[in-house]
Amino acid sequence: MTAIGWLQIVLFCAIIVAITPVLGAYMTRVFNGERTWLTPVLRPVEALLYRTAGIDEARQQHWLTYTVAMLLFHVGGFVVLYALLRLQAVLPFNPAGQSAVAPDLAFNTAASFITNTNWQNYGGESTMSYLVQMLGLTHQNFLSAATGIVLAVALIRGFARASANTIGNFWVDVTRCTLYVLLPICIPYALLLVWLGMPQTLGAYVDATTLEGAKQTIAVGPVASQVAIKMLGTNGGGFFNANAAHPFENPTAFSNFLQIISIFAIGAALTNVFGRMVGNQRQGWALLAAMGVLFLAGVAVTYWAEASGTSTLHALGLTGGNMEGKEVRFGIVASALFAVITTAASCGAVNAMHDSFTALGGMIPMINMQLGEIIVGGVGAGLYGMLLFVVVTVFVAGLMVGRTPEYVGKKIEAKEVKMAMLAILILPLMYLGWSAVAVVYPPAVASMANAGPHGFSEVLYAYTSQTANNGSAFAGLTGNTPYYNFTGAMAMLVGRFWMIVPAMAIAGALAQKKTVAASGGTFPTTGGLFVGLLVGVILIVGGLTFLPALALGPIAEHLAMQAGTLF
Repeated sequence: MTAIGWLQIVLFCAIIVAITPVLGAYMTRVFNGERTWLTPVLRPVEALLYRTAGIDEARQQHWLTYTVAMLLFHVGGFVVLYALLRLQAVLPFNPAGQSAVAPDLAFNTAASFITNTNWQNYGGESTMSYLVQMLGLTHQNFLSAATGIVLAVALIRGFARASANTIGNFWVDVTRCTLYVLLPICIPYALLLVWLGMPQTLGAYVDATTLEGAKQTIAVGPVASQVAIKMLGTNGGGFFNANAAHPFENPTAFSNFLQIISIFAIGAALTNVFGRMVGNQRQGWALLAAMGVLFLAGVAVTYWAEASGTSTLHALGLTGGNMEGKEVRFGIVASALFAVITTAASCGAVNAMHDSFTALGGMIPMINMQLGEIIVGGVGAGLYGMLLFVVVTVFVAGLMVGRTPEYVGKKIEAKEVKMAMLAILILPLMYLGWSAVAVVYPPAVASMANAGPHGFSEVLYAYTSQTANNGSAFAGLTGNTPYYNFTGAMAMLVGRFWMIVPAMAIAGALAQKKTVAASGGTFPTTGGLFVGLLVGVILIVGGLTFLPALALGPIAEHLAMQAGTLF
C-alpha cells in the first residue's frame, strides 16, 4: 500500500462527491418535467415520440399500472433480443460470419441484458455479430439502465408525495431518462473513448502477420459506443471476452479512471435527487454517507489484501503484492479499486480476474453483491435497494424509542416493513439456493475448475453475481452449459423483478399517506447516528445471512493458505 495508491482512491471519492449535486440537480429537473438546457433541442423529439406511441404525458399511473407497464416493456425486450440472437446468422452486419446463438445461451443472454446484469457465458468477439452487439446488447444497455433509474424515481415520488394515488408515468419517465440523461452523456463520452484509442467501426476484423510470420486476426467493431453505456448505465457487458482488461476496451490508465467515475456518477447523483425531491438534501447526503462508509471499508480490505500478497508469493521472493491476473498498466491499486467499484455498483465490468485475487481480496466483491448492491449500486437499483434497508432501519429505531417509525414525514407501518423484508430476503434464496444445488449436482460440479473452498467460491460468486444483477465473473467456472444457462437466467430474472415489485408496492402505499410533521420524538435521519445505525443493520443482516457460506469459501481458503495449503 502506497501514498500514491491512497491518493488515487481519495481523488476518485472527491470527484464523485463534487459531481453528485450537479448531476442530481439536473436529473431532478428532468424527472419533474422542468425546463433544462437541452429542452429546446430535445423537446420536439420527445413530443414526437409520445404522439407516435399514443402516450398522454400528462396522465399519471397507479403503482400497479406503472409496474405492469415496466414488466410488459421487458417481456417485449426479451422476445426481440432472443430473436436477434437466434437469427444472427442470417442478419446483416456480421462480417465475421458468426453463427446463430444456441437456444440455452440465447435465453441466458436475453435474460441477462434485460435485467441490467450483462452476465456473459460467451466471448463477445467470437460469438456476437456487430448487429447483435449494437441493436441487441447496446440497445438493452440503455433501456435496462433507464428502467432502473425511473423505478428509483418512482419510489422517491412515493416518499415525496402526499395523499396521492399515482407515482408517475413509466413511458414518460423512460423516454426522458434516455433522451435527457443517458444519450447526452454517452455521445461525447463515446467520442472521448475513441480519441483515447478505442475502436468504433463497422469494418471487418483485421488480419495481421506477426514478426514470426504467423497470421493473427484482430477483432474490432463498434466498441466505444457500447463501452460508454455499459459503464454509465452500470451494465458491464464487454464487447470482448476480456472485458475492461482488453486494451481495446480500456486502453490507458486515464480511460480506466474515466470509466470508474462514470460507473458511480448516476448512482451517487440519485441520492441527491432523493434529497431534493423530499425537500431536504441532507437526507440524500446521509444515504450517500452510509454507502461511502461501506465502500471505503471494502476498498481498504481489498487493497490491503492484494498489496500484502500471500505467504506463497513471499516464499518465492515476490514481496510487491499479488499481481496475478492483473494488467501491468493498471497495477494493484487500480485493479482493487475497479473490483470494489464494479461490484458495489452492479456493473459487471472487470479489469482484472477476480479468480486470481487473494482469498480475502476476492471476498469483498462477493460481499458487496450479497448485501444487495446498495453501495451506490446499479443505476436506480442501488438507491431503491438502500431505501428498503432504510425502511427496516427506521422500523428498528422506532422499536427503540417506542413509537411509530417515521422517515421523511411518512409513517412506516407493517405493510412497508413486510414488503421491504420480502424484497431483501428473496436475494439470499437465489444466491444460496442455487449454489447449494450446484455443488451436489454432478454436471454442475464438472464445470468447476478448482476443488475445495476456491471451487465453492466460483459457484457462489456466479449465482451471487447473477442474482444481484451484477454480471462480473469470478472466472474458473465453465458457465456455458444448459444447467448454468437456465438456472442463471432464473436467478437474474428473480433478482431483478421480485425485488422491484415489493419496492413499487411500497412506493404506492407511501404516496397515499399524508405527510407527518416532525416532532420531538421523531428519530433524526440526517446525522451520524442514523448513518451508523443504517450501516449496522445492513452488516447484521448480511452477516447473519452469508457468513456461513463465506466461511466455506474465501474464509476457509484464507485459513488454509495460512497453513500452506493452496487450491
